[in-house]
Amino acid sequence: MTTYYCYYDSPIGSLLLAGDGKSIQWLGFPDGSMVRRHEDSWKVSREIFTEAIEQLDQYFAGERQGFELALSLRGTEFQKTVWQALIEIPYGETWSYGQLAKYIGRPKAFRAVGAANGVNPLPVIVPCHRVIGSNGRLTGFGGGLETKAFLLELESQRRSDILPLV
Repeated sequence: MTTYYCYYDSPIGSLLLAGDGKSIQWLGFPDGSMVRRHEDSWKVSREIFTEAIEQLDQYFAGERQGFELALSLRGTEFQKTVWQALIEIPYGETWSYGQLAKYIGRPKAFRAVGAANGVNPLPVIVPCHRVIGSNGRLTGFGGGLETKAFLLELESQRRSDILPLV
């Protein structure tokens, strides 16, 4: 099966988008532990990622809170459970690894949840940046802590813009 890719210029750097033409499989950061570059056998195609780029533009402009894209999340069943739970963390909110472990019904598995979070193949789209340490501090992030802080700040600013006044 052919893998297609393009690079998307975002406020957090040039992000790699890759997939099979029907779904997105990877989003790679320009820095940090989730750096990913295209492989020589992949074919460049910006057209395949038009919808993803449009939705990412909307997200970074504060006009979108979640993504409606075909995703192909490849991992263990446990990892997929964690990644699905990440999508359910509300925009502009943060959960601890322990909260996420409880949410999936595995309250003692917070370290395993952290490990699954750390190998999320679609950061930003599957919002692993919304998970923080139990002490409220930012912890590891594949795009670097500066990027995590940027994403959380973006969401907190936009969330306050959309909350109703009481």
